[in-house]
Amino acid sequence: MRPAGRAAPAPSRPGLPRRRELIGFATVGLLAYAVDLALFTGLRGPAGLGPITAKSLSFLAACTVAYAGNALGPYRTARAPGLRPYAVFFAVNLAGAAVQLLCLAVSHYGLGLTSQRADTVSGAVVGMALATVLRFWGTRTWVFRAEGRVGSWTG
Repeated sequence: MRPAGRAAPAPSRPGLPRRRELIGFATVGLLAYAVDLALFTGLRGPAGLGPITAKSLSFLAACTVAYAGNALGPYRTARAPGLRPYAVFFAVNLAGAAVQLLCLAVSHYGLGLTSQRADTVSGAVVGMALATVLRFWGTRTWVFRAEGRVGSWTG
C-alpha cells in the first residue's frame, strides 16, 4: 500500500524515450553546438582557414564531443565497443546536416525566399528542428540500442 498523497509511478512503456534521456540528449547537443560554433569562429577568424575547411573541422569536433557526451551520459548503459558506433553516429549527424541544407536550399532556391532572415529561419530553425528529430531517432535506434527496448521511439 502506498502512503497517502503519493501517486503511483507512471508505467514505462517500451520504446518511448524517457524525460531523462531527452534532457541528456538535448544538453549534449547544446554543448556540441557550442563547440561547433566556437571552433568554426576561431578557425575562420584568427586561424584564417577557409569556410569549408573550418566548418568541416568544427563539425568533426562537435560530432566527437556529441558522441562522447552521449556515450558517457544518457546512453552509458547501451554503449557498444569499437569504432562502428562512432561511424554510425557520424553518418546520422551527416544526414542531419543534409536535412538542414535541404531545408535551406528549398526555401532559398525553390521558394525564392532569399533574405538573410528567411535563410536563418529555414536553415537554423526549421532545418535544425527536423535534423534534431532525425539525430535523436538515429542515435537512439542505430547507435545506442538499449537491451530490452523493442523498436525505436516512434513505435
